[in-house]
Amino acid sequence: MQRLRATVPTLVAMALVSASCGGSVVSRPGLEVNTEWGSYREISVAELVPLLDDPQITVVNTHIPFEGDIPGTDLSIPYDQIAANLDQLPDPDSEIVVYCKGEGMSTIAAETLTQSGYTAVYKVDGGMIGWEEAGNLLDS
Repeated sequence: MQRLRATVPTLVAMALVSASCGGSVVSRPGLEVNTEWGSYREISVAELVPLLDDPQITVVNTHIPFEGDIPGTDLSIPYDQIAANLDQLPDPDSEIVVYCKGEGMSTIAAETLTQSGYTAVYKVDGGMIGWEEAGNLLDS
């Protein structure tokens, strides 16, 4: 127990030094999913909710055919046309959330974005089905 007490102040001091030197520890929601080209994060519907209010995050519905949107969606780009429509998206370091009705199409979209150099990609676990199962409504 003594060793732990000595470690906590050291960790706090390290965090303060890092913050004062311009470094920061950014906690990103979700679980990391590694791909051949990099990684994206899989987030729950609950983790999605606060992201919908952030104007710096782009939310993309990748499902075809169109069957509605999660409220707060910015764009609708079919999963198989993501690579051809990168010009509609912000720069590759911007945060982008993708979802579809379930998960298959958004998984492909997340992998395509990662392969295209995007570094802050989130995929919604369960997609629109998960959104509705959590008691939320879709925009039509």
